[in-house]
Amino acid sequence: MELLSENIKNNVLKSMVNLLRDNQDDLLQANKKDIEAFTREDQAMYDRLILNEKKVEGMITAIKEVQAQQDPVNKIISKNTLNSGLEVVNKTAPFGTIMIIYESRPDVTVEATVLAFKANNKILLKGGKEALHSNTAIVKLWHKALEENNLSTDFIKMLNMNRQETQAFLKNPTEPLDLIVPRGGEQLIKFVKEHAKCAVLVSGRGNNFLYVDKYADWKQTLAVILNAKTHKISACNALDKILVNKNIPDYQNKIEELNTILKESGVTVLVDEKTKEVLKDEKLIIDNSIWYEEFLEMKCCIGAVDSVFEAIEKINEYSGGHSTSIMTTNNDVAKTFMEQVDCAVVYQNASTRFTDGGQIGVGAELAISTDKLHHRGPLGLKELVTNKYYVFGDGHVRV
Repeated sequence: MELLSENIKNNVLKSMVNLLRDNQDDLLQANKKDIEAFTREDQAMYDRLILNEKKVEGMITAIKEVQAQQDPVNKIISKNTLNSGLEVVNKTAPFGTIMIIYESRPDVTVEATVLAFKANNKILLKGGKEALHSNTAIVKLWHKALEENNLSTDFIKMLNMNRQETQAFLKNPTEPLDLIVPRGGEQLIKFVKEHAKCAVLVSGRGNNFLYVDKYADWKQTLAVILNAKTHKISACNALDKILVNKNIPDYQNKIEELNTILKESGVTVLVDEKTKEVLKDEKLIIDNSIWYEEFLEMKCCIGAVDSVFEAIEKINEYSGGHSTSIMTTNNDVAKTFMEQVDCAVVYQNASTRFTDGGQIGVGAELAISTDKLHHRGPLGLKELVTNKYYVFGDGHVRV
């Protein structure tokens, strides 16, 4: 694949910023068609589908942030001259063609594309049918931005395929395909991993936990829990499960206060057997499989644990490996928890809602990876490259 100069790529991004501004009304009208056709049965998906002026401005900001970042391609990772005289240079290189499969969110059509393109990759966009009009309008603007800079529109392709056609494409791609990133629920991820013939980088389920240690600042804890649970229920970084150490001072009153605050905020509370001893009116968790679920709604589970180690064990068994937080003023306990919990992002005294590229300093993101290869956490610009070794000799032969 030809490597484009950083200047050319940034000019395309500059064109896209202008096109989004100039065509905002048309884009919102296209989104209105999608909204009117949506049944609203899934509130989280509906929330992700909606575009407005603020979201369009967010798209523009994401493009500008990527434009300002250094080109990640063709950068020297290491350089070494061996005893044999061979010069070995390891450089960053594009993946090639990245396919992203996602549901509902038209803003992903901007954010995923700007990252893939600046990292010199081609991108195939397989959005959900619920966002067809919005995604079509955005891709048309991308194509115009490419054409304004004398580049082929092949860099950015929208795939309008049903489930059967997608399955066939994954099994036998009609063009080179180097990486697939599925963004969505368990069924989507399972579907892609089952049928894909190339590398799959999973943007997994949330199902995020928060552990309240016996050394927690209670006022701070309540504020963090409310933010993590209620700030945006449709986000993969929203809180679903709360584990409270039974040895926290004034345990019973604190559990009752937590429950009251959650219910006043419209959150349905489910409890385990130990917590049921205090919160007698709340629904008991009968089937432990609920601890695996990502809710994406105003619902959460509260469980009781006897130690940080019991909390770690439960989180590692049930969580989606996305984000988890510990509320404690004891840094030694926090260190143990953060080192032993198996999640992409771990927090001390902070909301899981910060698991977002822009919020933790990465910038725009393609997804939040819960895989361990090749990268874990927010997939920003620097993570959308692989590497390549350049070896220079002078007639060298191996003996």
